[in-house]
Amino acid sequence: MIARIWRGRTRAQDGDAYAAFLQARAIPDYRRTAGFLRLIFLRRRVRDEEHFTLITLWADWEAVKNFAGEDYERAKYYPEDHDFLLDFPETVEHYEVFAAEPPL
Repeated sequence: MIARIWRGRTRAQDGDAYAAFLQARAIPDYRRTAGFLRLIFLRRRVRDEEHFTLITLWADWEAVKNFAGEDYERAKYYPEDHDFLLDFPETVEHYEVFAAEPPL
């Protein structure tokens, strides 16, 4: 299993709208991807910003590529992200999951 981790920031006043966008647009996109297992969206306020962390779990490297393409280390953005995000990190992090409790 592979964990894919992305981080992004919005202005504090855009946090609720961005969270709603992610639920309406991004989550269905993940669910439609072969090999998708689970996701966790995290959010926290830091002064005048909202910091978002997305952790997605995938069956294997092929599943990650099903979502992100051959250049799977590059972050994937939606056109609507430009309405919210303060910056656009170019890459994401990947980790091999060797244990989970309870098991996934």
